[in-house]
Amino acid sequence: MREKQIVEFKDLGRVEYKAAWDYQESLLQKNLRIKKEATDAIANCQLPTANYLLFVEHPPVYTLGKSGKIEHVLINEEERKARGIEFYHTNRGGDITFHGPQQIVGYPILDLEKFYTDIGRYLRELEEVIILTLADFGINAGRSKGETGVWIDADAKGRERKICAMGVRCSRWITMHGFALNVNTDLSYFNHIIPCGIQNKKVTSMKEELGSEVPVEDVKESLKRNFEKVFFAELREKD
Repeated sequence: MREKQIVEFKDLGRVEYKAAWDYQESLLQKNLRIKKEATDAIANCQLPTANYLLFVEHPPVYTLGKSGKIEHVLINEEERKARGIEFYHTNRGGDITFHGPQQIVGYPILDLEKFYTDIGRYLRELEEVIILTLADFGINAGRSKGETGVWIDADAKGRERKICAMGVRCSRWITMHGFALNVNTDLSYFNHIIPCGIQNKKVTSMKEELGSEVPVEDVKESLKRNFEKVFFAELREKD
């Protein structure tokens, strides 16, 4: 049986997107330096790389993945700025998405060589964390074939709606970026983009599904418990 991994956890609170991106990048580069400087005699799973899980809430921002299409942003720059929405072209996978208040964004910076070297499995397990968390609140969610993220009524044509978007980057098996779970998110921001580049499918939130506001801190605690369960990890609070 594989050893339980220690993951340093930190809730960054409300942080500008670029600041959080830079912080993730610094943690990833720190791990990459450890791998680069290691001798061949040390097995990758024994390297002193560190695993992290960051929670954050961003001010309104649209982010476009490296393979995304700018035409999936449906408003011009002047209108976007007038609405107080920032924009970043990022180095994660995926297309266009929105981050904003009352949305939990999770950034795992993991050395997958200490877990498994399978990016497909990593994405499915991230999805599983969200699916289990939503179940804790009475929301039945699942996957949509060929589409990353977590969906509700994925097999009911015309009723499909996405509740959690995902996009990651992986370098030498070190991950960054992650998931964005809509809790009490203002869904009107999604009207100005084609979310994840997927036409004719809606976006939803926990509030929208349940008909009332959901305590964000309760969702965070559920996410942490399910992350530990799915990834066979122990979260430790990071100062």
